Amino acid sequence: MASFKKHKDKKWEYRIRFKDPITKKYREKSQRGFATKPEAEIAAAEMKKKLLEGYEITEDVSLKHFLKEWLFEYKKPVIRKNTFQIHQRNIDNHILPHFKEIALKRIGPVMYQKFLNQLAEQGYSKRTIELINGTMNGALRKALSLGKIERNPCEGAIIPTNKSRKDEGLQYLISEDVGTFLKEAYQYDYIYWLFFKVLIETGMRKGEAAALQWTDIDLKEGTININKTLDFQATEYEQLFGDTKTYHSMRTITIGRSLINDLSFHIKFQNQNKLALNAIYHHDLNLVLCRNDGNFMPKSTLFNAFERILKRANLPRLPIHSLRHTHAVILLEAGADMKYVQERLGHGSIQITSDVYAHISKKIEKDTMHKYESYMDDILK
Repeated sequence: MASFKKHKDKKWEYRIRFKDPITKKYREKSQRGFATKPEAEIAAAEMKKKLLEGYEITEDVSLKHFLKEWLFEYKKPVIRKNTFQIHQRNIDNHILPHFKEIALKRIGPVMYQKFLNQLAEQGYSKRTIELINGTMNGALRKALSLGKIERNPCEGAIIPTNKSRKDEGLQYLISEDVGTFLKEAYQYDYIYWLFFKVLIETGMRKGEAAALQWTDIDLKEGTININKTLDFQATEYEQLFGDTKTYHSMRTITIGRSLINDLSFHIKFQNQNKLALNAIYHHDLNLVLCRNDGNFMPKSTLFNAFERILKRANLPRLPIHSLRHTHAVILLEAGADMKYVQERLGHGSIQITSDVYAHISKKIEKDTMHKYESYMDDILK
């Protein structure tokens, strides 16, 4: 219900009383400064309509409240589990600890830019900041479309680069060290050797490799169908297998004769374990890369084994993900084009692949030109 009042300055004001659906308390929305009562009535009618449609139902709705609403009501039903967890992690670990209980409509462009800059000052990489910004920007775009804010403060924000952060570049095993690494891995433990060799020869993510089942592999055709990922934090078997990182990550790749032979031997190795352990073996999982009892390998054991093998091989410390990069670099060194690398790695676009491996591509191009010049010199002598 709206009421109107004329003030001493002869300007009109409207007041609208409404019930906040969140707090269930009655609130008022008012505005003054209208030259005539009809102008105030028209403005009041427009505001009533907006309130009915959910626009600015309460000035006090917090960012925290809206982010939870956005995450569980608008995102969870339509996005993959992995993507949901990334958004949730960004909200819980970065966005809310910074903004706390701030009202949604109080966040402005300058305040938001300072938040991004602070992330860079804390040492986060540009990619991490991009992911956090993606969560916040997506949420506030929805808030804008719902009429809860009049402007998205994320629009036009600049992703800062932490200049104090040492640029380590792309991390991978150089081709000359791959043999040394695999030799040490085999001496360390056959199971880990095979796991890491699969990563090097396929470029799969560790979760994709850990989720491989024998039904995903066609040894006769020499193909692997990558269609899921393993959730290392799952507490129940029903939750163990999840969606791949993105829709583009679902792919079928070819494998070489060497890996086909290794996997053929591995079937026989597993069959011996199945006969020896019988009921103790986790037959239902049907995993390819697993412990001797057929159960999946915890992420911590993979990390520990990888670190120890690198140390034994006198190689620098690297993340396991570096083996995915190692595969891509070897492909590029072998002459594969960027489109093939993109499809084999399951990147959403060739731009992502180009951005990641641009430095390597230029290095290979430079080395090729040196070889060309040397060859031409020999011809012209």
